Amino acid sequence: FAKPSPKLLRMVNQAIQDFDMIQPGDRILLGLSGGKDSLAMLHILMCMMSRYPPGTFTLACATVDPGTEAFNPRPLIPYVESLGIEYHYLEEEIMAMADAHMTGDSICAFCARMKRGALYTCCRKYGYNKLVLAQHLDDCVESFLMSTMYNGTMRTMKASYLIDEGDITVIRPAIYLREKALRDFSYEAGLPVINENCP
Repeated sequence: FAKPSPKLLRMVNQAIQDFDMIQPGDRILLGLSGGKDSLAMLHILMCMMSRYPPGTFTLACATVDPGTEAFNPRPLIPYVESLGIEYHYLEEEIMAMADAHMTGDSICAFCARMKRGALYTCCRKYGYNKLVLAQHLDDCVESFLMSTMYNGTMRTMKASYLIDEGDITVIRPAIYLREKALRDFSYEAGLPVINENCP
């Protein structure tokens, strides 16, 4: 599989150490959208897993298919299988649910909540205790600015946190990486980035 640069690995490892993201025996599920960021994170975690002592953590991926013609992540199925990574393809009719149930909310917020819920359910069903999301430093800055400008609060997404139910920890190992670093790796390595044209 495509190997990320030492700098990418070093910065992700630094975030993991700083925020105590991974402990021995962790069962980790990566939310794999098929975008450049999550595909890059897949390869970073695979490379790190090969360098950690055997059994430090196990890695699997899950993709949520929201059921819209504008986004087809099915090409990820043979690709992830070719890497030998356990894979869960979750078909969720999110767009249909939005038409039936969404009130006073943006489609983006609704879709994000439904996708997150599907990933939590997958974690619980298969016994994963950590959920990796591939948000990066640019996402954190954008989140901070939106929170400050629109809500009047100085906050942003957390690098690591335990969800309210207390059974899953969400971690963001790319928290120190700029978007450009992930994008450059994904395209230079020829990773099968899924184009999205969300309505």
